[in-house]
Amino acid sequence: MKHTIFRALGLVLVMTFLCGFLYTVVCTGVNQLLFPHQANGSVIEIDGKTYGSELLAQQFTKPEHLWGRPMNLDLTSFTDEDGNPAMYAWASNKSPAGEEENVLIQERIDALLEADPSMEGSPIPVDLVTVSGSGLDPEISPEAASYQVHRIAESRGISEEAVQAVIDRYTTGRWLGIFGQPRVNVLKVNLALDGILAD
Repeated sequence: MKHTIFRALGLVLVMTFLCGFLYTVVCTGVNQLLFPHQANGSVIEIDGKTYGSELLAQQFTKPEHLWGRPMNLDLTSFTDEDGNPAMYAWASNKSPAGEEENVLIQERIDALLEADPSMEGSPIPVDLVTVSGSGLDPEISPEAASYQVHRIAESRGISEEAVQAVIDRYTTGRWLGIFGQPRVNVLKVNLALDGILAD
């Protein structure tokens, strides 16, 4: 009986070392060596200033910016080390057949049409009116980005072609040409439109 207990305890210790320590060290080391930018959160830094992570959404509401997916934000429950409100988001958990979700979607449709009345009657891409599963999706579909081209161009006083060219520059296709969907990084497009991010 004692022999079995010691073997079991030994196995626990070995597996704890392998899975809890060695695996973590190897994965962290390989990622830092081969993919340091991605491993550290794909943070965009320009001239020593941090603009955020290309993997984490930010809320843009100005008419001259590309808008991302709606977010459920809580700016009151959490604070950072300096006592400033920290952004926390979550999925909506609303039933697609529920009245609450319908009201939220209609509010988002109204906001889009108020920002650009010329789009009245044009189909609105679903990702502009629904919250993503993570609540902080940094990317939207090319269709959702193209829907906003007129508003952005008019707000900035530039051509729609110029806005579309920036969107195209920061559009990622399917992985290996077959997996996933094409997507546009909202933060990169806005930084490029503001002249902060350049190729």
